[in-house]
Amino acid sequence: MGTNFYKLLFDISEALVTDELAALKFLSLEHIPMRKLEAIQEPKAFFRELQEKGMIEAGNLAFLKELLYRINRIDLLESQLNSSQQEMEWELQIPGRAKVSDYRQLLYGIAEDLTPEDVKCVKFLLQKRIPNSKLQDNASMLKVLLEMERKGLIKEDDMAMLKDILKGFRADIKKKIVTYEERKKEKLHYPMSVSVHPARKSTEETPHLPVESYKMKNNPHGYCVILNNYKFKNEHEVRKGTIEDGKAVKRVFEWLQFETVEHMDLEAKQIYEKVKTYSEKDHSNMDCFACFIFSHGEKDKIKGIDDQFVNIKDLVSCFSGSNCPSLAGKPKLFFIQACQGSVDHPAVTIKEDLSGHPEMDVTPMISIPDEADILVGMATVEHYKCYRCTDTGSVYIQCLCEKMKLLCPLGKDLLTILTEVSKEVGRKDLNGWKQMPKITSTLRKQLIF
Repeated sequence: MGTNFYKLLFDISEALVTDELAALKFLSLEHIPMRKLEAIQEPKAFFRELQEKGMIEAGNLAFLKELLYRINRIDLLESQLNSSQQEMEWELQIPGRAKVSDYRQLLYGIAEDLTPEDVKCVKFLLQKRIPNSKLQDNASMLKVLLEMERKGLIKEDDMAMLKDILKGFRADIKKKIVTYEERKKEKLHYPMSVSVHPARKSTEETPHLPVESYKMKNNPHGYCVILNNYKFKNEHEVRKGTIEDGKAVKRVFEWLQFETVEHMDLEAKQIYEKVKTYSEKDHSNMDCFACFIFSHGEKDKIKGIDDQFVNIKDLVSCFSGSNCPSLAGKPKLFFIQACQGSVDHPAVTIKEDLSGHPEMDVTPMISIPDEADILVGMATVEHYKCYRCTDTGSVYIQCLCEKMKLLCPLGKDLLTILTEVSKEVGRKDLNGWKQMPKITSTLRKQLIF
């Protein structure tokens, strides 16, 4: 592992205080035995133990991010791990992503919610169950909960004693425990809910064969390449707002576990060379490829900043089965923010505000090669303009990112998400005009991120 990884762990460990280390240890109990955690007295030793257990490593810091999020060290999450509270909230909604159990989260939340006076009440009521040496004034609520677990007084499936203790002075927390128990029963009764696997239908629908899904098992899932043209040779063609589109895509696809890279202001030849370079990489250990293209252009072509053009068909063809065999049978996704003509789309009477001033991207109409497993999402249908807000980014890309943040955690497939994008974009009133995205797909299976 590189020195940067150890420097990162060192800097984080230096920023943690004793109570926070205790919280991290408590939240990790499902992964590290209690006897080992008890011997750990400083954060560096804790991180070493996580490494030995394979819970953190260079290039895989998901569990460390979750722990810092759980103890509310958002400052470290942002400054050291290039993440945020909002991104972690999205991430941890995805089934299977959270490594801290609901039970452990509940207990930690209870410890955080109780006041010092509440803790004294808990200790008083536990006098006959736990030795006084474990209930001293300096014993934190986390230590009390650990002792209750050690004595078998509370378990993941038996919270009766804790509920009984709290009901007299913190009925609100008792209610949280009841809610946890009810949710646990629901999960046991319905182990394969629609939200976990959307291909499985509810019992109210007529049973039929489930739709096959593409495998999405690797980390990273694949490359997400953003080709973002902002400044052109003609200064009047500057695409204000496109920087916001790049930021939005990077946030969402990094969250979805893609290796995301953005290339700015490319000439036509450079656009083709970048795409070809990625098609020549070995994608054997990846599941998917995504490419976003933001630029001006004309029919069937993307415009480089040098006013030269590259054919969209040539870009997509780089990823045919013969040209990119390591992605054969895997989904290749292309999203293009650009006009496909010069005609304004007539509006329906729907009143909605649009921040910023909409501009147009003059560009292409695409024809997909006759190959499987390719999807192209266009900002608009043929012959019509699409719009980009100079302050907040393009209507299509911003809506796409918002819908992915909302619907990916629910296990929705990509075509469902894109249909929702079309519905949302189609509803907007763009200074009196309309916009309707287009989906062209040869995907053979559901794609669920």
